[in-house]
Amino acid sequence: MKILAFAGSNSRESINKVLVEYTTKQFNGEEVEILDLNDYEMPIFSVDREKHDGIPTLALRFAEKIDASDLLIISFAEHNSTYTTAFKNIFDWISRIKDRKHFGEKPVFVLATAPGPGGGKNVIAHFETRAPFSGANVLQSFSLPKFKETFDIEKGIVDEEKNAEFQEKLSAVKNFFG
Repeated sequence: MKILAFAGSNSRESINKVLVEYTTKQFNGEEVEILDLNDYEMPIFSVDREKHDGIPTLALRFAEKIDASDLLIISFAEHNSTYTTAFKNIFDWISRIKDRKHFGEKPVFVLATAPGPGGGKNVIAHFETRAPFSGANVLQSFSLPKFKETFDIEKGIVDEEKNAEFQEKLSAVKNFFG
């Protein structure tokens, strides 16, 4: 199985990147590629720009990475209750590629974490609402609130209740593939 993973953030110190890296390490023996959204920085989407310049090569490459994967693992950072601008811009550009659903009808394990008690629940809800229209089959979603209190870089998720929930959802994702 080939797993494509990324944090929906362009922060170099993204806690969502930490969570997505932790999650991918739970898939022993699988091929994993972790993308950095900073490598896919493009002009802000506009219809005028698309008409004049076409779809950026980076958007096409991002879509190719999705198409070559069997599972997407995305950990969303939440800015003002929704996606970061960095993710939304990539999302907008790949939505313009002719004859494709944004996420290529791929199964997705959706994650989010935040320093506060919400844990990115709003952005998860936003993505889950949009997913059926965008070719994303959400298998499971997991929110980790209060990241600095509930996650340890050496131990992983240290809150017992949240760790049990994570392990249950991780098992369900793995079981989807047999």
